[in-house]
Amino acid sequence: MKKGLLFGLVVLFLTSACTSLRVYTDYDTGVNFSTYKTFAFYKPGIDKAEISDLEKRRILRAIESVLEEKGYRKSEYADLLVTIATKESDDITVSTQTFGGWGWGWGFNPWMMGPAMNNQNVNTTNRGELIVDLLDAADEKLIWQGKARGLITDVRNPETRQRIIDGYIESILKKFPVKGSLRPEK
Repeated sequence: MKKGLLFGLVVLFLTSACTSLRVYTDYDTGVNFSTYKTFAFYKPGIDKAEISDLEKRRILRAIESVLEEKGYRKSEYADLLVTIATKESDDITVSTQTFGGWGWGWGFNPWMMGPAMNNQNVNTTNRGELIVDLLDAADEKLIWQGKARGLITDVRNPETRQRIIDGYIESILKKFPVKGSLRPEK
């Protein structure tokens, strides 16, 4: 019984966590994506991402895995260059609650009179954005971009961090290659 309840709570948490992730993609409509068969990571772009080297390696492993599942090969002489970027922002919400005020309280009670008391709550929500850019290797022109925006949670377990990143990358690259373009031959 306890295992079933725990499993249900875990599934509920995971499905509610996924709904907070928003994914956007954009691409160059004049590009024939079926001509791309290989990829490499674009180091100058990756070096600019403002995250730790550990996080970069987790993201790059996830991208490599998803692209290889889709039939692309990692190559020194690639058709596609992959780079990443990150953004972070804080959403601040202020709410005020007023208690009391001048006047009589419940019934006749002179001790229920007094000045109003205000209670202010300030909440900060930390949001992050992970951007995956795919460039044509010949001219380093952006041809496809995917973004995932969601809440940043403080996960300290490296395996859990990798699973979260894997989910982000799968969501971002889900729509690549562009629908209607051919997948590369394996």
